[in-house]
Formats: sequence, structure tokens, C-alpha cells
Amino acid sequence: MLILILIGFLTAIIAPLIHRILPKISGMVLCLVPLLFFVYFFSMINPVSSGRIIFFDYLWFSSLDINLNFIVDGLSLMFALIISGIGAIIVFYAGGYLAGHKKLARFYSYLFFFMTSMLGVVVSDNIFVLFIFWELTSISSYLLIGFNHEKERSRYAALQALLVTGGGGLALLAGLLLMGYVGGSYSVSYLLYQSDIITSHYLYLPIIILVLFGAFTKSAQWPFHFWLPNAMEAPTPVSAYLHSATMVKAGVFLIARLTPALSGPDIWHIILMSFGGLTMLMSAAMAIGQNDMKRILAYTTVSALGIMVFLLGIGGKYAITGAVTFLIVHSLYKGGLFLVAGAVDHETGTRDIRKLSGLRKFLPFITIGALLAALSYAGIMPFIGFIAKELIYEAAILSQLSPVFITIIAVLTNMFLVATAIMVGVKPFFGKFIKPPKSPHIAPVTLWLGPIILGVIGLIMGVFPLFASEKLVIPCLYSLDIKDGVELTLWHGFNIVLLLSFLTLIGGIGFYYLSFFIKKQQAFFDKLAKVGPEAIYNILLKGFLRFTVIQTNFFQSGNIRQYFYFILSAFLGLTIYTIIKYQIFGWISIDLTGVYFHEFLIVAIMLFAATKAIFSHSILGSVAALGIVGFGVAMLFAFLSAPDLAFTQFSIETLTVILLVLVAYKVPKFLQKSTNIAKFKDATISILCGLTITALVLIVLNNPAEDKISDYFVENSYIMAHGRNIVNVILVDFRALDTMGEIIVLSLAAIGVYTLLKFRYNDRC
Repeated sequence: MLILILIGFLTAIIAPLIHRILPKISGMVLCLVPLLFFVYFFSMINPVSSGRIIFFDYLWFSSLDINLNFIVDGLSLMFALIISGIGAIIVFYAGGYLAGHKKLARFYSYLFFFMTSMLGVVVSDNIFVLFIFWELTSISSYLLIGFNHEKERSRYAALQALLVTGGGGLALLAGLLLMGYVGGSYSVSYLLYQSDIITSHYLYLPIIILVLFGAFTKSAQWPFHFWLPNAMEAPTPVSAYLHSATMVKAGVFLIARLTPALSGPDIWHIILMSFGGLTMLMSAAMAIGQNDMKRILAYTTVSALGIMVFLLGIGGKYAITGAVTFLIVHSLYKGGLFLVAGAVDHETGTRDIRKLSGLRKFLPFITIGALLAALSYAGIMPFIGFIAKELIYEAAILSQLSPVFITIIAVLTNMFLVATAIMVGVKPFFGKFIKPPKSPHIAPVTLWLGPIILGVIGLIMGVFPLFASEKLVIPCLYSLDIKDGVELTLWHGFNIVLLLSFLTLIGGIGFYYLSFFIKKQQAFFDKLAKVGPEAIYNILLKGFLRFTVIQTNFFQSGNIRQYFYFILSAFLGLTIYTIIKYQIFGWISIDLTGVYFHEFLIVAIMLFAATKAIFSHSILGSVAALGIVGFGVAMLFAFLSAPDLAFTQFSIETLTVILLVLVAYKVPKFLQKSTNIAKFKDATISILCGLTITALVLIVLNNPAEDKISDYFVENSYIMAHGRNIVNVILVDFRALDTMGEIIVLSLAAIGVYTLLKFRYNDRC
């Protein structure tokens, strides 16, 4: 599994090179990588469907319980197949849709970066690893949404998506850490069996609030739904992949994954049903008023995500089976329709359904793909969309909480969705031909093959649902602790559910014709949006930017003395507070036994030199006095059996004094610019810092550690790290994270310098 993840990231790195070598067929070549991933995961279907859970464990930071642990069970396998399978189609499609684009190579790199990160999310079995991949999906989606960064709207949408999902990611991290603390492990699979401990703990409510906050932002649940329609500024392959089949379902995946651990109390179900129900109905209604094909699909995607969250909130075998089935259905039909929208735009120059009609004669294969997707979308027999819709209604009817009200919401939502299915899957292709801005012609195979494949799969799964039921849905239900899942069947007989399906179809057709009236009221809805969640987001963003300007001007004033005030005041406040809180000042005692006369003499000379440096009116005099202080410290190191520190101190002090003396002639003489008040403040904070440091040293000396860490390093440097130089071992091995952090900082600084130099070079050119 780790090799697969590394192959994905390696492909992201070398994709531009492959495109440079094979520019015309790069999409066909690169799509083989996700296709290979799909075959790899498909080979696990039989063992997983027989009840086996496959683990992959790689040690990383085992002492911190942070390891590269991966799991393949029914849930992760289903998501992995969707990510890799649809990913292969998207890469193939992008090669035709973006053919000739000057940044296509970069697009491939971003796309594989995202694809691999998303695979990492669904197969991770460690909280920290899951969070790392979770954030990588946010970063890569930011790059993909803002791919056309020359456009202001693209930059706005990318930043909005990053801020919303990134903020949710921070909340998610806090929730997962609390969950790991309560459950006693950072292993996700272990925590799933700690439901009684977690749900009975006093931190349960903060855990679910934080976790669901992260999941809701990623899956665009109200009130965070606004970022997803705006993200339609991204190229169509991005919309088809990230915003229908994969990234937006990461939140649904997380909720489903943690359901066995968190779903006991009623509060869990109430929150999911409330937010999911509001999201699915509101977004479906908002989709009716749109004219852009991608925006219609975007709002219905938000609605579909709300349906999944709503079903997970209802719980029970019918609702969970419906959620899992609908997840598969939505990935198929919505991915196909997004690809159709992109192909129509590519061939006609517009996505406005008011300017599209009668395209079936010019885009026959695209029409077939659109019809197949729309029929499954509308829940028409014998497509698998029909099976999913019936499960939704079955779950609503059997709900223990207001079944009539829930059923009404479900039926009304699906009526809106049927209307939008007609708007994007039927209306542009049938009826009287309307000449679009660009004369259409038969699309290349790269644009129509993907929609047809996805549509045919939806049809086959509907006609023969046994495979999807036994190999995908039932194993997924096992991983969600549902042992008696509902087997998928196309026909359930004449019953109330079938009647609701018929009413949904009739109502959807009615809403389609009413949509023309609804769109005339768009001005009213635009005014309403000005006080909606997105307006609040913009107000908060502007307020935050103003705050950053104020605090930056205050703290980053350019006055070095003020910087020292802030730093030293914070140090004094925190340290003195800690000393007083834990009442450790009473433990201080001074024992001068064993201190020799020459050591007293060195300290006295250092004090005299420090005083001289303060009151000297000569730069050379101050430099010489500070040098005496430094050399005095080095002599104390030498007398106290620390020759390595002494030599280091001697070298540094010698070099410093020489350099300061060399530049002293270029520095103006001291001027008396400080006021008496400033001098008093400087003296006060300096004396307080000196006394505080002295107190800390005395506290440490009077409370020696029971175990000496030096003994540990001496005993284990060679045995564990295979190094005889203990100092080097400490730096390279035992302080590896610290050293790695320093390397990262230096690397980022080097990248920044290189970028600035490159900009200057380009400016000259």
C-alpha cells in the first residue's frame, strides 16, 4: 500500500515530463496509472467481501503512536475503487478537454497529487496519517480550483475553498486528538470498538462538534455549502472529479467511518439529520433557479451530499444501505453529467441551458451519455438510481423520528432533482435546435467515452444489482457495523414506495416547467443571498484582514526595542505566573560550597565588563567589554569540565569581536536618543529578566531530575543509533524532528530566494 501511495506522488512529479515527451497522448498514457490502482483494489474484492480486513503497517514514529497504518475493508475499498476508477476516466478526458492548453502538464501534476492524497484519506488507519492526507486534499484542491489563476473569480473561489475546508481541518484535528485521548489509541480501527467509552465520556459532545465541523466544511453542508458552487470556476475535469465523485465525499466518508464509534446518543443523529435535511432540500431548490449547467450540477451535488448525511443520521439498515448505494449512484451519474457539461461547453462555447437545444444531431455520443446519466439521476427503472431512491424512501418511512415529515422532505428533494436532471440531461439535446455561440460538431472520443462508460455501469448495476450488493454494498455495511444489510433488488412489488417514486417523477416534471417562472424571480434570490452564509463569510474575512493589519502594525513596527519588549514581557509573564501558580519559589536555596576563588573572580570580572558595556560611550569599548563577558563564560565552561563548549564559545567570541571591530569604524558614534523613561523601562525589564533566569537556574539546581538524560545517551547512542560520536547522534537521530524542521526552514528560505531571483531575471527579460 505504501508503494502505491509513493507511485501516486511520483507520478505527480514526473507527469510534466511524460507530457513533454508525449504531448498528444499523455492523457492516454497517464490514465494507465489510476487504472493500475483500480485493478489493484479490484483484486481485493473477493477477500474483503468474504469478511476479511486487510491491514498494512509500517513503523514511523512508533514512540508517539504515529505509524503509517493502512486498512482495506468494505468502506475504504468502495471509495478506493471510485477514486481510482473515475480518476482514470478523468485523466483520459482531460487529455482531450484541455488539449493544447499550455499548462496541461501542471494540471496532470496537481490531479495526481490530489488523487493520491484522496486515496490516502480513505485507506488511513492512523489519526495523524488521515489528517495529513486530509490536508493534502485541501491543498491540492486549492491548486486545481485556482488552475485558471489569471481570472480573479478562480483565485477567489480557490482561496474560499481553502479557507473553509482548512478551517474545518483544524477543528477536525482537535476532535480526532480528543477522540484518541478518550479512546486510548490513535488507531482508527481500534477506536471503532471503543464506542461505549467515547460516548459516555464528558468530552463526547466537543468531539462530535469538532469532527462534524471538519466533515461538514469538506462536504459542503449548510452553512458551509457556498464554497462548492463557487468552485465551478475550475476546469470541468476538476469539477467532475473533486466536486462530484471524490473530495466532497471525504466528509461523508469520515462520518461513515466514525459512525460505529460515535453514533450511540441521540445528539449524533439529530445533528446529522438536521444539517443533512436542510442542506439537501435547500440546495435542490436553489438548483432550480440556475441556468449554467455546472452550477445546476454543483447545487445538486450539495443536495446529494446532504442526502447521504441525512441517511447516515437516520441510521438503521435501510438508511445506511441507502446512503452507501446512493454514494455509488451519485458518483456514476454526477461524474458523467459533469463530463457532459464540459463536452457541451467545449463544442458549443456555452453552458447556458437557455442557449442550448436540439444538440442530439451534432453530439450523438454525448447525448447517449447524458441520457444514461439523467435516467439514473431521475431514478428511472432499471437504473441503479431507481434502487437507491426506493431505499431512501424506505428509510424515511421506517424512521423512528417523524417519518411523515422526513418522507415529505425526501420526496420534495427528489422532485427538484428530477427537474434538474431534465434541465441538464435532456433539455440541451432535444427540441428545436438553437444555434449556440460556437458551431457544434461531433466530439472526439476522449470527451464522450467517459460519460458513456459511467452511464452503462449505472444501467448494468441496476439490471444486475447482485454484484454491487454482494461485492460492494454489503461489505461496506459490515465495516459500518451493520450485519443485516438490505440486499439490492430492482423490483419490490407494488407498494407505497413505488407510488412515491411515481409521484416523484410526476412532480419533477412539474417543477421543470415551473423552473422558468422560478428563474424570473432570480433577482429576489440574489438579494436574499446577500444576507446568507457567504455574505457572513465575506464579512468575517474582511474583518480578519483588518485585524491582521492592525496587529501587524502594532507588533511589527520596525522598532527593535519594541520587539524586545514584547518577547521579554511574554517570557516574564508566563514564567512568573508558573512560578507563583506552582509555588516553587519557596524551594530556592543557595549553596556556595565547592565554589573556588578563581570562579568568583571570573564572575566579578564578567559583571564589571557587563556594566562597562552598558555605560560605555565608545563602540569599541562596548565590543571589548562584551567580548570579556563571552570569554569569561568560555573559561567557566572549561573549569566545569565542558571543553567542547568552551572551545565553541572561544571561537564564536573571537570571531564576533573581530567582525564587530572591523565594522565599528563604519558605524556612527553613540547618540543619546533614549529618554530617561525609556532607559528606566529598559533597566527594569533587564533586571527582571536577569532575576527570573537566576531563579529558574536555582530552581533547577534545587530540584535535580531523578534520571540523568546524559546516561541514557551514553548507553544507547551506539546500540540504538550506531554512532560513537554522542553529540552527532543526538543531533541526527535523537533530535531528528528538530533537525528536520531546521532543514525544512532552510529549504523554504532557499526556495524563496530562488523565486525572488527568478522573478528579477524574468523582469529583465
